[in-house]
Amino acid sequence: MRHDAHGYWLDEAEAAEPLPALEGAHDCDVLIVGGGYTGLWTAWHLSRIEPDARVVLLESGRCGEGPSGRNGGFVNAMWFSLPSMRERFGDGPALEVARASERSVEQIGRFCEEQEVDAWYRAGGYLQVSSAEANDGAWDRAAAACRELGEPEAVQPLDASQVAEHCRSPRFRGGALYRANASVQPARLARGLRDRVAAAGVQVRERSRVTRLAAGPSGCVAATASGQVRARSCVLALGGATGARGSPLRGRLTVSSSHVALTEPVPELLEEIGWTGGECISDSRHLIHYMRTTPDGRIAFGWGGGKIACGARLGGRTEFDPEVVGQIIASLREFFPGLAGRRITHAWGGPIDVAPTHLPTIRSLPGPGRAWGAYGYTGNGVGPSQMIGRTLASLALDRRDEESRLALIDPELARVPTGLPGWLGGNAIREAVVRKEAAEAVGAPPHPVSRGVAAIPELIGIQIGR
Repeated sequence: MRHDAHGYWLDEAEAAEPLPALEGAHDCDVLIVGGGYTGLWTAWHLSRIEPDARVVLLESGRCGEGPSGRNGGFVNAMWFSLPSMRERFGDGPALEVARASERSVEQIGRFCEEQEVDAWYRAGGYLQVSSAEANDGAWDRAAAACRELGEPEAVQPLDASQVAEHCRSPRFRGGALYRANASVQPARLARGLRDRVAAAGVQVRERSRVTRLAAGPSGCVAATASGQVRARSCVLALGGATGARGSPLRGRLTVSSSHVALTEPVPELLEEIGWTGGECISDSRHLIHYMRTTPDGRIAFGWGGGKIACGARLGGRTEFDPEVVGQIIASLREFFPGLAGRRITHAWGGPIDVAPTHLPTIRSLPGPGRAWGAYGYTGNGVGPSQMIGRTLASLALDRRDEESRLALIDPELARVPTGLPGWLGGNAIREAVVRKEAAEAVGAPPHPVSRGVAAIPELIGIQIGR
């Protein structure tokens, strides 16, 4: 098994020639810092809605080689978040975000088709299942909210036999099918998007880490080791690094890790268990297991239960964790016993920017200039990032349109502990949740201490799970 920080998706997509680094002084209308999905989609939409705008995108490494190129490739809408969005924003704004997120899934597919990006886009739907009695009916609130707000087809509850029509596993007890969801090869999508953005006239500069960023009444100025950019407006699309020391958004997110194991091709097993429709699947734990298939019949199986990172300057510490990968492989074989004797070929991991609301957020940055940051996808960024990028493009251009009025812009948010206390407390809570859910998986009552510690986030206004 190849276990590294790079991952199968990036290898399979094959490396593209790096784009040049920033050199010298430049002026532009919009500066984007960060070359993952959010930054790239923002640049793409800027090039479409205002082709004459001068746009510069700075990426510290290679575009799409961070979390955007290493995730599970679930292109999900946000219907499962509708209950929490209703509580925070009200019925109308929550429904507007959910519908926009569904359009985002479809628009990613349209982008791949129109721009001839072979990202393995497949609209196979998303199946949320229960793998423990404690999680039975975890989708009921989402289904009820959709019915009450006039979208009854968005979430379709299924009994165990109906779930088995999509995929048979001894761990699946029941579930729900969410419409308008898809899967992609995430690194192919990121690289295709990078190339189309550059071809559209955006100055994409890789290996251009921003060492200083200042905002003022006339805009913002960013400096790298070999250049400088002065812009009228700025977008920070930094993922987990959004919360780094010195950032104006420090204390607004936690960085955890998620890890994936990939099997050799097993198309005959997929036929045997009926998993041939391309459905993305996750269970209903707080620290979810998630799984999908590939065109050549592999199973990618991940777990969102990796350790909490200390700070936001990660230095590769969230990508490689043999202990967590060992747990993932054991769980994979429990979910699919037919994998006995079959090889696990790859394993990798990466950071997740976890928002206290589990919702993506767009924040106006303090100061007199027009600057915005986006973060907090909490493991569900592939689909919503296209929507968020469209909104950031409108905000950066100071447009007053439908996209610039989403409820995800400048909501009231809880702060999260930072530094050593946040790291120690976060990992203590993570361990309690792991122990609690491990007990529930075998039908045993969780230890009272684990149950109590696992409940702390909800008591202080931080959401864990959907």
